[in-house]
Amino acid sequence: MDPTLTQIGTQMSKLTGVRAIMKDIIETLRAGQGQDWINLSAGNPVILPEVEQLWRDCTAQLLASSDYGEVICRYGSSQGYQPLIDAIAKDFNQRYGLSLSDRHILITPGSQSIYFYAANVFGGYTSSGQLKQVVLPLSPEYTGYGGVSLTPEAVYAYKPTLEINHEQHRFKYRPDFSQLKISQETGCVIVSRPCNPTGNVITDEEVIKIAEIATPFNVPVLIDAAYAPPFPALNFTEMTPVFRDNIIHCLSLSKAGLPGERVGVAIGNPKLISILESFQTNLCIHSSRYGQAIAAKAIASGLLPEIATNVIRPHYQKKFVTLELTLDKSMPKDLPWFLHRGEGAIFAWLWLQDLPITDWELYQKLKQVGVIVVPGSTFFPGLREDWSHQQQCIRISLTATEEEIEIAMQRLATLVEEVYRIGSG
Repeated sequence: MDPTLTQIGTQMSKLTGVRAIMKDIIETLRAGQGQDWINLSAGNPVILPEVEQLWRDCTAQLLASSDYGEVICRYGSSQGYQPLIDAIAKDFNQRYGLSLSDRHILITPGSQSIYFYAANVFGGYTSSGQLKQVVLPLSPEYTGYGGVSLTPEAVYAYKPTLEINHEQHRFKYRPDFSQLKISQETGCVIVSRPCNPTGNVITDEEVIKIAEIATPFNVPVLIDAAYAPPFPALNFTEMTPVFRDNIIHCLSLSKAGLPGERVGVAIGNPKLISILESFQTNLCIHSSRYGQAIAAKAIASGLLPEIATNVIRPHYQKKFVTLELTLDKSMPKDLPWFLHRGEGAIFAWLWLQDLPITDWELYQKLKQVGVIVVPGSTFFPGLREDWSHQQQCIRISLTATEEEIEIAMQRLATLVEEVYRIGSG
């Protein structure tokens, strides 16, 4: 059967960004069964014993409770499971000195859905025909933002400034406020903190400045806090969630060990939350009640924030240290390679300045030595101008073992040296 698709149907049936790359990776792994691959492409969190046990224990508590039938066998409120909303409000109020009520919180099927709701509620064409942009103030960014808008031309990203330490072979992206434009033409702003793919954490001051620029135009600012404290707390540098009247703080429990249940959280102005809730009601009624119920127990008990800080964060931070030490030891000092500062998330981001080949070609060559990464050019959704930097970066997952990461970085260093040598010859 070959149905005729609408414009939206054509758009939404295509794979974008990393999803298209993952198709190639899956085919590569299938074709090379038996080969000793080191797969550094995955975004799936590692199943840590302490984290899995937490969710097992919370499930056992739910099974033994009188609430089980009500949770599993009945529909619930589109806003979310009340005990989870209450647990989040209590935790954030105590932890950050807030005064959240239940009307400030919406539970969604993963945080990706929040950006889809917002990009199409606040972005796109108005009833008068004006295009409202979905602004990404700092590129590169999460590849998933490239597919959130039903109006693709609404997504607009800005190039960053680069802070480079040549001696240490490190760098960091920062918002370029001299270029960033938020105006009457802006529908909403989305920025991740910490960032997938780069591990970048923009400062509190930068978040506040973005929010202040957006305030006169009544533009919501969505902070993608999928890796932020208090859970999963995958920040390797000190950071504090920032709350303002126009900020929607967006959490995810995926990297806290619950990706299969798709539990996201939006925290913000009740009027904004109500708008997003209405969108969710029309789309899918509500998030998984089972996931919400066990999450409520994990947060209310204080165990999830504790495990996030003492188990999840150290696991990935140790992997990053292994990666950077191996690169420092193995990469030639005279080549222009730069590792992004490891400030959070579960990835490392490597920039190979003036790389003689494209990131896609490097990805293919790395596969030949048994290492799989993700080409960086897939992480620039909404960036309109040509920028050679886009073809000079790769994302490296920290989900492999320390031994695998060390071996992979040694192979990468050898290959990169050869690529530059041949390119300069």
